[in-house]
Amino acid sequence: HPAPAPYHPAPAPYKPAPAPYHPDPYEEVPKNYEFGYEVAGYDEYGNPNNHARTEHREGKEVKGQYRVELPDCRTQIVDYYVDAYKQYHADVKYEGVPCPDKSLIKHDKPYHPAPAPYHPAPAPYHPAPAPYAPAPYHA
Repeated sequence: HPAPAPYHPAPAPYKPAPAPYHPDPYEEVPKNYEFGYEVAGYDEYGNPNNHARTEHREGKEVKGQYRVELPDCRTQIVDYYVDAYKQYHADVKYEGVPCPDKSLIKHDKPYHPAPAPYHPAPAPYHPAPAPYAPAPYHA
């Protein structure tokens, strides 16, 4: 018997590689918005805690203002904007006349009694076992 002919499969048909995928450039469209808030209250020592903020965005430009009542009775006002190049610009000014800094006044600390001391229950008594002594050996 002659040896069988070696098997050679037919070559795969030629297909060029697919073209690389290049998605369209993504550009996020800025969302326009506007918000604001105001806080008016007092801390636990009776000092005022007053501040506010407003901000709005149109396209790529953001504008806003925040105000803070300082401990020296003045109000700090910051007007700001962020330009189309994402650069922050601020104009800081103060209103009012300084007074003695109220944050330096010594206040009595709020009274918080100490917690009751912890006294665990005593451990139960277990007498020690009798020492081991082997039984006497009698021959």
